[in-house]
Amino acid sequence: MSRYIIGRIGQALLVLWVAFTAAFLLLQALPGDAILIKFQNPELGLGPDQIAALREAYGVDSPLWAQYLQALGNFLAGNFGYSVQGSVPVSQELLANLPATARLAGFGFSLAVLVALGLAFLATLAPFAWLRSAIQAIPSLFISVPVFWLGIMLIQTFSFRLKWISVINPGEWEGLILPVITLAVPISAPLAQILMRNIDEVSTQPFVAVARAKGASPGWVLWKHVAKNALLPTLTIAGILFGELLAGAVITETVFGLNGIGGLTERSVRFQDASVIQAVVVFSAACFVAVNLIVDLLYPVFDPRLRKAKGAAA
Repeated sequence: MSRYIIGRIGQALLVLWVAFTAAFLLLQALPGDAILIKFQNPELGLGPDQIAALREAYGVDSPLWAQYLQALGNFLAGNFGYSVQGSVPVSQELLANLPATARLAGFGFSLAVLVALGLAFLATLAPFAWLRSAIQAIPSLFISVPVFWLGIMLIQTFSFRLKWISVINPGEWEGLILPVITLAVPISAPLAQILMRNIDEVSTQPFVAVARAKGASPGWVLWKHVAKNALLPTLTIAGILFGELLAGAVITETVFGLNGIGGLTERSVRFQDASVIQAVVVFSAACFVAVNLIVDLLYPVFDPRLRKAKGAAA
């Protein structure tokens, strides 16, 4: 088991290094210069010599390999660089914007799980075949809706037409309602689809037939015998969807004007602030890798067969 954990951690570190390297090379290949965008403004009154000194201070004129090694060493030391636009350390900007994104992502993913469970259970327990088919078609509708369009439609409907929820200077919790729904809807769709398919597969197993033969109600069979076995494969897709959750947060925060990692990313891309973009990419990759690592380590906890298989392999 310890060998398995060490191997997975090694793979996670390799993924982070690849993500860092790919982001660095892509950012270097992009046209434009954050320093020129900010400091060539005539209103600042900076001359060519002063701009050249700034470029030297930021290290952007160094050879590519030197910039890469310096950036990699800084990241390993916990130094993410300096934001050109914000004129503050990148770590400070990340820490300032992280709570809003963490709150949005946490509530969004929780709502997505509840919606997926509700749809899966209703699709199994609904009394009519046509109703079960209609519920099973809902995830396909959810997954086909663009996040930005859904956010705009929610604002138009619930804010401007019905005036139920304000998007102009809303309260702390009121301002989360529509963004959480926008983020949760597309995430819930694949979860619900996988869960529905797993429930159908587990329902055909002999132990489920035995439970029904003993007179157990459909709801009891679903909850006590089917749900636990059907939820295990869903853990994998839940970990994978975390990456989509981060991508959706960028769009959602931009649509609703929220100050989070998504809004920070949008501003950094607009002003080509490479240090911030690099840190956001590595941070997102680290979160994605950590969640998938936790999912992999939880599998043996919930499935004793995996513990026996790993023990035999060891």
